[in-house]
Amino acid sequence: MSQAAQAAQAAQAASVAAAPPRDSGTLRKLGASLRGLAGKAIEDYRMIEPGDRVMVCLSGGKDSYTLLDLLLSLQRSAPVEFELIAVNLDQKQPDFPADVLPEYLRSRGVPFHIIEQDTYSVVRRLIPEGRTMCSLCSRMRRGALYRYAHEHGITKIALGHHRDDIVETLFLNLFHGGRLKAMAPKFRSDDGRHVIIRPLAYIAERDIARYARGHAFPIIPCNLCGSQPNLQRAAIKRLLAGWEREQPGRTESIFSALRHVEPAHLADTGLFDFAGLTAPAAPAAPAARPPEP
Repeated sequence: MSQAAQAAQAAQAASVAAAPPRDSGTLRKLGASLRGLAGKAIEDYRMIEPGDRVMVCLSGGKDSYTLLDLLLSLQRSAPVEFELIAVNLDQKQPDFPADVLPEYLRSRGVPFHIIEQDTYSVVRRLIPEGRTMCSLCSRMRRGALYRYAHEHGITKIALGHHRDDIVETLFLNLFHGGRLKAMAPKFRSDDGRHVIIRPLAYIAERDIARYARGHAFPIIPCNLCGSQPNLQRAAIKRLLAGWEREQPGRTESIFSALRHVEPAHLADTGLFDFAGLTAPAAPAAPAARPPEP
């Protein structure tokens, strides 16, 4: 049995239907903090409105489990009513533990749907051996999820990207794409039909990892397809981790900069009218006084 299969089997063997572990004081405080940050992001960007039908894209990783858990908690206490439905795309990857997510979601009483689409075979057929499959796989996965959302009256699509994902993407685009671009907490899809939200935008990855461990979520390994890791993102992650060790709070400061942009101090002529920026006219000289008689 492969290492991925063993990890998947271990995750499946976990008692996902059992009651969640008893909260410690530390875990309760962490949960309250994360709910507060998610709630603030939702409020700041008007991510969820009354009557919304929110599709939570659930991959089986720590981020999407945390996203679902926080949204369920906020749903119980929010001043507005909204629906949640968890959706997972089963891409028919080898050794994928198909029972883990349904068992967990049933244990939580969460409405869910599993989309079954063999994108794995398609990607393997189209991408040469040794080349990364992630780009094509991501496009196909996004297409399947968007199609389901369109067909089932979904008004918001919630993704599990967190603060570190956003900052890493900023540097990926800066170093490798020559663009000052990151991930928006809320945006409209390219076809204009879907609004996508990232309620974890204010939350650090390390806190999500602590929360997921504390709740013993049945994590599904992310290496089932055997694809190559994103080496550029891994390098950026190491860079940011080094900065954070040297100067704690630097990642938070970078994210804060994304929320406080001053276009006049950059160089994009599409964001600021540099051409129309001219010096004010010199004041007119005072009129000469007539000579005294």
